[in-house]
Amino acid sequence: MRYCSLGSGSKGNATVVEFGQTRLLIDCGFSLKATEQRLASVGLSARQLSAILVTHEHSDHISGVQRLAKRYQLPVYMTAGTRRALKDFELPYERIDLDCGFVIGNLHIFPVAVPHDAREPCQFIFDSGEHRFGVLTDTGAITPWIIERYSGLDALFIEANYDPQMLADGPYPPSLRARVGGDLGHLSNQQAAGLLRAIDKAQLKHVAIAHISEKNNRPDLALDELGRALSGWQGQLHLAKQNLGLPWQDIAGQTLTLCV
Repeated sequence: MRYCSLGSGSKGNATVVEFGQTRLLIDCGFSLKATEQRLASVGLSARQLSAILVTHEHSDHISGVQRLAKRYQLPVYMTAGTRRALKDFELPYERIDLDCGFVIGNLHIFPVAVPHDAREPCQFIFDSGEHRFGVLTDTGAITPWIIERYSGLDALFIEANYDPQMLADGPYPPSLRARVGGDLGHLSNQQAAGLLRAIDKAQLKHVAIAHISEKNNRPDLALDELGRALSGWQGQLHLAKQNLGLPWQDIAGQTLTLCV
């Protein structure tokens, strides 16, 4: 199994997970042209995708889904709540039931309910039968259920959206600061680090830091905070960027690497 990010942040998100001939795109917050270009940069065509999985209806995750799916006749999976929130979505969809696993090709997918200010948001864990890969962004709080489900992974793509002091001192109005930092907002560096301390990391080989705010965080702050939580851990720590994403990562790899 391997994964890559086509871009991660408030201006657009898309992640690809691949095992065998199954290639799944998680979210698509970029234009059709930009998505095609970003896929090409990792050696893929949209025609090689098996399906698109949608986490929730916010534009930085959904804006490119319909055009991409329509052009390349890709099935789209989302919760019924997310579908109801998308009034302009015209394509058929495959319904995701929260916390009920399903299979696409070679991958078993387990959707995980998360607290976020969307209609029926979820995140995903992917199981190839050999490795387990978890995606966890756009989550306002770490619940016991999240700790349980994200334990025992081989790789984790995790949001570290904001630094609390930068958010407090930053340009956002009070209402937006409260939204981002609330229980239905995003994970701070400290919350992401707290999850890393709480989960079973015995099999964990890869951690990729994602969805870093350009105004309320810095990569070095996120890397330092999560790096402390991973003290003594032998694995690969990466950073997914807004413009460059993150190149393919083979989950079987075990060499300590810091990608910034």
